[in-house]
Amino acid sequence: MSVNKVILLGNVGVEPEVKYVDRGVAVAQVRLATSEPGYTLENGTTVPERTEWHNVVLWRKQAELVERYVHKGDKLYIEGKIRSRSYDDKNGIRRYVTEVYADTIELLSPRPNGAQPAEAAQPAAAPQASATDAPF
Repeated sequence: MSVNKVILLGNVGVEPEVKYVDRGVAVAQVRLATSEPGYTLENGTTVPERTEWHNVVLWRKQAELVERYVHKGDKLYIEGKIRSRSYDDKNGIRRYVTEVYADTIELLSPRPNGAQPAEAAQPAAAPQASATDAPF
């Protein structure tokens, strides 16, 4: 038995990118920051805050939700799975990317007056992608 499950609670670092691929299928990429607070050890050594950046990929209705409601600074709850892929950049150098493919997204930031309330998007079947597919 094996499990590939990721849970993230963090803040959107830059405006999400949303593109439409074959037959109008939406795909979004979100850069999400998660942070661990800094602390001081008993001997006086200070350990600084640590921030990790995550590439989150969302498909179909979830991507459309991101396009409409998610902006830089928003707090998100994401559940998904880790996927790694490689591609050749424009100089022919092999690059490797680790991404979180979201199964569930929840918007946690308060919405401005008049905006629809935060909503949860449940899993949308993501297309099977080969290691060389690069939505961005």
